[in-house]
Amino acid sequence: MYAIVEIAGLQYKVEKDQQIYVNRLQGSEGDKLSFDRVMLTDDNGNVTVGAPVIEGVAVNATILKHLKGDKVLVFKKKRRKGYQKLNGHRQSLTQISIDGFGKPSAQPKKEVKKAEAPKAEVKAEAPKADGVEYDNMTVAELREIAKEREITGYSSMKKAELIEALSK
Repeated sequence: MYAIVEIAGLQYKVEKDQQIYVNRLQGSEGDKLSFDRVMLTDDNGNVTVGAPVIEGVAVNATILKHLKGDKVLVFKKKRRKGYQKLNGHRQSLTQISIDGFGKPSAQPKKEVKKAEAPKAEVKAEAPKADGVEYDNMTVAELREIAKEREITGYSSMKKAELIEALSK
């Protein structure tokens, strides 16, 4: 039996008693984890596909250790400019062992409350003079109307200033 599960934002194909390296997870060595975002399971040819996840199925795992991956060298160079830069990076990883498949553990999930976005203030619509909506017009059209009404300085005005001057 195997399953495809999402762990730390990446999808992995896992089997029972398998050890895998994933991006750093919170928790200490020996902690038990349960991943409930199971996308697919295969039990000897009996395939179940989630939409997007399978409800009531989880992958249980144990943290074995935290470690760093191999160093990856990043070398940048610009020809004939005398510029070269060498950087190194080691990814933080967690080694986990898959204990099996089953129901999600009864551990209480930490609910993350999303900060409420401030409600956008409703913009006051531009006043309608003579029953004309100036908001839907282009700047060129507004300048033509300002020219006809003999408004001075219309050529350097922005759209909001033109609408204000025309609605007076």
